[in-house]
Amino acid sequence: MAGILYLCATPIGNLEDMTFRAVRILKEADLIAAEDTRNSIKLLNHFDIHTPMTSYHEHNKYEKGAKLVERLLDGEKIALITDAGTPGISDPGEELVRMCHDAGVAVTAVPGAAACITALTISGLSTRRFAFEAFLPTEKKERETVLDILAKEQRTIIIYEAPHRLIRTLKLLAERLGGERRVSVCRELTKRHETVYQSTLLNAASYYETHEPKGECVLIIEGLSRDAVEQEEREKWADMSIEEHMAYYLDRGMERKEAMRKTAKDRGVPKREIYNYLEKNKKDQQQNSNLTG
Repeated sequence: MAGILYLCATPIGNLEDMTFRAVRILKEADLIAAEDTRNSIKLLNHFDIHTPMTSYHEHNKYEKGAKLVERLLDGEKIALITDAGTPGISDPGEELVRMCHDAGVAVTAVPGAAACITALTISGLSTRRFAFEAFLPTEKKERETVLDILAKEQRTIIIYEAPHRLIRTLKLLAERLGGERRVSVCRELTKRHETVYQSTLLNAASYYETHEPKGECVLIIEGLSRDAVEQEEREKWADMSIEEHMAYYLDRGMERKEAMRKTAKDRGVPKREIYNYLEKNKKDQQQNSNLTG
């Protein structure tokens, strides 16, 4: 009978956030797979956990992952932990979970701290809908593609960043998303010097140029407002006359009544306004035709 993989969340700062269940599972497991064994041994020692440990990280996730799956298929219980937070979120645990599912090995979570959710809930920005981007891509072309998508994102955006790249990233986001877009920069989460700096992207970049950022950062950025999206849509049609706008839909086989409705919606005006304009224009053309006739 196959074993089970436990995704055990660990504290992101304050050790008191370790759950009783996580401690028990780590003690009962046959093996602990850790992203950095040198870092994790401190956690295990603190909670008097003596389970054998092996490394599982970005650079060995395929080779080591295959070996871990073999052990799981032999019936072992393995606990996966990351340096801090929940395994599988922006770390190689995602690959091990996929491999387990492919092999028919059960996977379960031992929930706990996650930096992205912790930061979101204390950010002061909307938590109803959000998009987690993790770290921006390092490759320029891929990063540009992601930024193009984020510029149009209406949900609250969550981005991770290292302190030495924070200013550069804030400036880049201000340039691409708009300097007045609101942001909460969350640092040192759950630790003694936890801070949430609320500002705009542009002002935040200026602030950290004179206040050196320390500790891992989570950026919570407000999404593009619905009003801004609608305004952007209306601006797309601004250079087109109403007649050209109507023709755009009529040429695509749309009925005149529906074309008027769509044109009005695109331009942010009542349908009656489009109808009155077209009728007046029609009468003017008839009068001019009679005069010249």
